[in-house]
Amino acid sequence: MRQAAQLLTSHPDHLDEASTLRLKTLVARCRESHGVAEVVRSFAEMMARREGHRLGAWLKQAEETEFKAFMSLARGIRQDFDAVTAGLTLEWNSGRVEGNANRIKRIKRDGDGRAGFDLLRLLILYAA
Repeated sequence: MRQAAQLLTSHPDHLDEASTLRLKTLVARCRESHGVAEVVRSFAEMMARREGHRLGAWLKQAEETEFKAFMSLARGIRQDFDAVTAGLTLEWNSGRVEGNANRIKRIKRDGDGRAGFDLLRLLILYAA
């Protein structure tokens, strides 16, 4: 299952010949995987080209697969449609902020609950 997911989500240019053959075999054997592969590729293109205006059509395409994971994803995206559209359209991102948040979480986890706020604060300030 994990290998199938990796094949379906990999960029076609990044697959070697053996992986490309396995993907073609998977799609040929399982009719549903063809729809899944199309939806994944369509989303990847939309993301890479910053075409957030295509999100509504993509959500319909994802829901038509009747694949539970896509239906759940579509439902979640619809709840914050404007923000997701902006994220797929604008060049701005929160990468640096998220990187710092993840760094702080790692430092906190490393302390395993033993460090109080003062020590945690010092570790965060001096870990940079």
